[in-house]
Amino acid sequence: MHESAQQELLTLRDLLRYTVSHFNASHLAFGHGSDNAWDEAVYLLLHTLHLPLDTLEPFLDARVLPEERARYLKLVQRRIHERLPAAYLTGEAWLQGHRFYVDQRVIVPRSPIAELLAHDLSPWVAQPEELEFVLDLCTGSGCLAVLAALAFENAQVDAVDLSEHALAVADRNIEQFGLDGRVTTHRSDLFDQLPHCEYNLIVCNPPYVNNHSMEALPAEFRHEPTMALAGGEDGMDLVRRLLAKAPDFMAPEGLLVLEIGNEYDNFIAAFPDLDPVWLSTERTEDQILMLTREQLEP
Repeated sequence: MHESAQQELLTLRDLLRYTVSHFNASHLAFGHGSDNAWDEAVYLLLHTLHLPLDTLEPFLDARVLPEERARYLKLVQRRIHERLPAAYLTGEAWLQGHRFYVDQRVIVPRSPIAELLAHDLSPWVAQPEELEFVLDLCTGSGCLAVLAALAFENAQVDAVDLSEHALAVADRNIEQFGLDGRVTTHRSDLFDQLPHCEYNLIVCNPPYVNNHSMEALPAEFRHEPTMALAGGEDGMDLVRRLLAKAPDFMAPEGLLVLEIGNEYDNFIAAFPDLDPVWLSTERTEDQILMLTREQLEP
């Protein structure tokens, strides 16, 4: 954008209008924290100006300084030209009101399991304070492990991933929340290298995107680690291994909460004999399921 044209953008309102127009004209894909151009523009602008992320209205007609405008427009240009998710541009992602550090070593935190953990998995977990051992498989940034530790304050939480790079990010988030003593990271291929434990609760947001969908992913999603997304021909490669082994690591009354995204049909086809409880969130009906140890035991 030419410098003289930039000088016409005086207020937050001007910058937001300009950004939404350009985001829409560029046909960006959303889904990493916001699902539309306006919300993403607001987030990037408030973040850049160090303003509270939930307070736009009083500042809309405030003038911005030239260096503030330049800093913001640089982010906007990167979002458009590099197709980077906003979270990678700002180094943070927000989940249930909590800020997590992120970079391109992990997928951007967005699991709807977070919403269930924010409500202590009620009514399925009757006494949250009595949970002793929780496992977060495929932890990535560690966000679900952290939220589980906050929800179940007496539990020891194990956070597992195969990627050493992801675990470095998870460790940073665990430390940021002051949970070093209660949340422990393990490098393991699902359960393979994990010390035996009978977990009261296992949560897992595994790679589940089927091959056909992987090929059609928008550019924004291609910036995320492939190993955190790709689930094989029908998306169920890891899920098969997980469900076969999980009962060995579950307490007698243990629960498994599993996210499968848009793979409902593939899950039903792969596991016709299972009858899970489907857990609803604000935006999902058939993306998260719950199984007991009893249901999984052969």
